[in-house]
Amino acid sequence: MLGAALAAAVLLAAVPGAATAAHADAPAISAMWVWDNPLDHAVDVRGTGYAPADTATLAAFVREHGLTTVHVSAPWASDEGPVAAWLTDTVAAVRAEGATVGVLGGDAPWLGQPALAVQWMQAATHGRAVDHVQLNVEPWTRPEWFTDRAGSVTRWLAVLDTVRAALPPGVGLGVDVPYWLAWEPWGTGTVADAAMARADRVEIVAFVDHAHGPDGILALSADAVAAAVAAGLPFTVGVETDTPAVAGGAEWTFGDDGLAALLTETALVRDALAGTPGYEGVAVQHYRTWRSLQDAATSAG
Repeated sequence: MLGAALAAAVLLAAVPGAATAAHADAPAISAMWVWDNPLDHAVDVRGTGYAPADTATLAAFVREHGLTTVHVSAPWASDEGPVAAWLTDTVAAVRAEGATVGVLGGDAPWLGQPALAVQWMQAATHGRAVDHVQLNVEPWTRPEWFTDRAGSVTRWLAVLDTVRAALPPGVGLGVDVPYWLAWEPWGTGTVADAAMARADRVEIVAFVDHAHGPDGILALSADAVAAAVAAGLPFTVGVETDTPAVAGGAEWTFGDDGLAALLTETALVRDALAGTPGYEGVAVQHYRTWRSLQDAATSAG
């Protein structure tokens, strides 16, 4: 599978206007999801109370790690209340560090009511210089995925279509796509193909804790990488740093492996994919847990 992805990359390299690629000397980790904010729940019910998610500390982390893309979680009605000021300031501060910024969100009810996704998006982009909207809607986590696969995919694609049609001028659509959707048939292609046809950028979710081998990040994500290359999209490959309990098992996360393993394995991913059209690096899920790994390594050292 990896060979197919690399072959497609070579072919697209000659296509004018193809997405640019990361180089071998670029930082391995270039992007992250930020699910937390620093607000006390007593002050704002949408607050998660994570102090290092304050605007200045988060912007400094982006600068320290040379990140180029950050997806910042925007809760419901994010243009109202205390969370609004934090989100506005954070988007501006992260962009000032040279990173592109997306507002991040995704709730299960949107699958049945795409208008809710548009309502969320309009609040999240209101009054903010946002580069993209990153949708993390996951129909595969719902019971209907196993009883009505076609309906689940149709509803998911409808959310993407509806949000895309309502985006403000100049704001792109980013989509989180698990690697295995490139193995899921849909129409004349795959579900991944259909999702990518609606996107301006894609995060290929490959939550595994090692780069090489038949069950490693590179092999598992290869078909999705080939799809992104064929679509001419900028893309990152996402990894997990939360606990095994949250990730569903130790094999799906670096949370129990430590910072050194995260840095070593993501560097191997970079080395393998550097030069692939559209490849922008590895994205880390997520800020709080990545920072916890870093803090643990500092304490141990």
